[in-house]
Parts: sequence; C-alpha cells; structure tokens
Amino acid sequence: MKKFLTGMFALLIGASLSMAQTPAAPAKPAKKEKAKTEQTAATPAPATASASKMKKDGTPDKRFKENKAAASEGPKKKDGTPDKRYKANKAPEKKA
Repeated sequence: MKKFLTGMFALLIGASLSMAQTPAAPAKPAKKEKAKTEQTAATPAPATASASKMKKDGTPDKRFKENKAAASEGPKKKDGTPDKRYKANKAPEKKA
C-alpha cells in the first residue's frame, strides 16, 4: 500500500509539473510603419451604389429586389444538381 501511494504521489507531481505555465516572454514593440499600414488596410472602402445591398454579416439582404433573384433557386444536392424534393426546384405543372 505504501508503494502504491508513493507511486500515485509521484504521478500527480509529474503531471502537475508538465502542465505548469511557462513565463511570458516580453513582447517586442512593433514598428510604427507596420502599424500604419495595418490601420489603412483595416478600414473598409466605401460601398458603391451599383453593389448589391448586404447585411452586416456579409450575406445579401433579401429585402431588396436585386437580391431576391438568387433566392428562387432551392436547395441543392452534394453534387450541385437541384434537389427535386423541394417546391422551388420542381418544374412548373401545366394546367389542362
């Protein structure tokens, strides 16, 4: 029993030492030129009037007519063909 407890104690000490955090290295100061280029690249260009309206997350806003045209296509299969189980993908029925 004494050997078992000693072994478990050694195992716990070894595990705790392996998970210990290393001291943080001092951060190097970035060059001012690099920071300026990052700031200019981060600012978005103004949107043009011809571009379609987008939401904040980048998806097209379906409230506008130009974005609704793509919505007429229904879900697709993995191979890219339209899935005929959905009404949007079915051919229109002819009335007699």
